Amino acid sequence: MSHSGQFNIRKVRQEFPMLQQHMHGKPFIYFDSAATTQKPKCVIDAMNQFYQTQYGTVHRSVYDFASQATDRYNHVRQSIKEFINAAFVEEIIFTKGTTEAINLVASSFGKAFLQPGDEVLITVMEHHSNIVPWQWICKERKAHLKAIPIDDHGELILEEFEKLLTNRTKIVSLAHIANSTGTLNPIEEIINRSHAKGAKVLIDGAQSIAHMPIDVQKLKADFYVFSGHKAYGPTGVGILYGKRALLEKMPPYQGGGDMIDEVMIASSTYQHIPLKFEAGTPMIAEVMGLGEAIRFLQNLGMDKVAAWEQDLLEYATKRLHEVGSLRIIGTAAKKGGIISFVVDGLHPLDIGTLLDLRGIAVRTGQMCAQPTLKRFHLASVTRISFGLHNTFEEIDVFIHALKEIVLLLRPSMSY
Repeated sequence: MSHSGQFNIRKVRQEFPMLQQHMHGKPFIYFDSAATTQKPKCVIDAMNQFYQTQYGTVHRSVYDFASQATDRYNHVRQSIKEFINAAFVEEIIFTKGTTEAINLVASSFGKAFLQPGDEVLITVMEHHSNIVPWQWICKERKAHLKAIPIDDHGELILEEFEKLLTNRTKIVSLAHIANSTGTLNPIEEIINRSHAKGAKVLIDGAQSIAHMPIDVQKLKADFYVFSGHKAYGPTGVGILYGKRALLEKMPPYQGGGDMIDEVMIASSTYQHIPLKFEAGTPMIAEVMGLGEAIRFLQNLGMDKVAAWEQDLLEYATKRLHEVGSLRIIGTAAKKGGIISFVVDGLHPLDIGTLLDLRGIAVRTGQMCAQPTLKRFHLASVTRISFGLHNTFEEIDVFIHALKEIVLLLRPSMSY
């Protein structure tokens, strides 16, 4: 393992006010970053400062504070372009989050390109946000929605993908990292194969954006989406990256202020991208917070973050094997920092509740991924997921607590 030296975890942890808290009188251990990330103080301060001393609307007014706010807002768009290496700043669309970004693409791309009999490909491991919008647009456009199956390890069966991918496939939409199993999908290969058939590809980057370096040009992704709150930024803001040529051909998703060029009673004309897709007064303070979160990640270095979290994943996986009757759901060769598991005879809700009483925050339930769990004949799991602030000592505390809980609920167990 390489969990020493370059990554100053003690200094990193000092940046997070929530990590200094106690829960049920115990030091707070946060293992739920896949659901939402804790916020560093610089993000909280940036939003507070904006509201207290810099507040003004954007793109509308000429007074000084509004002009400065517009400049800062546009600077964040530029920062995100650089963070994911987009080719053009107008390829960065501000949304409310991953869910809205996928809905936007499904609706707008679907209206522009989907014809009756066309096909949309997703996978069995998708979050519900990457299933339901495609169901809707396929029903509306009389297209067919198909899902790539997964094997017992939680990996895509690429031979089946090849069979499902046809000349009628217009778009393939899949997670970079699955939120339920942690599977890191071979998206470069999937994108190349899809493009060879003329299909476009959307990558759901909600679980990857804060955990590994992302280069959308290298990936050749047509669309890449993520949420601010999963990248140490605030809730209510997210990003849709789309290739400029594609976005220009897609109709607006919502109508309102800022997205229009000229409005008449009978018809209207629209702004160029990105404003064409950003109707209404935007989430200005949240964008400022997201910009600060991106700076925070860049200063740490995404390569270092990825290496640290991989060490945490390997260590936790190894230690979980010490817990009797525990089975990890999702054992792909390549994974992000997510581990879902079940313990024979114990309900995940009981495990999660007793961990909570010991100050440890985990996720329990169906993970907004019911098709995935059904594939493993499960209705519920317990999930731990890592952020850049987690430590090996926290994993040790968690394993000790989990062993205690198993003994409490199943006294016949012994270690």
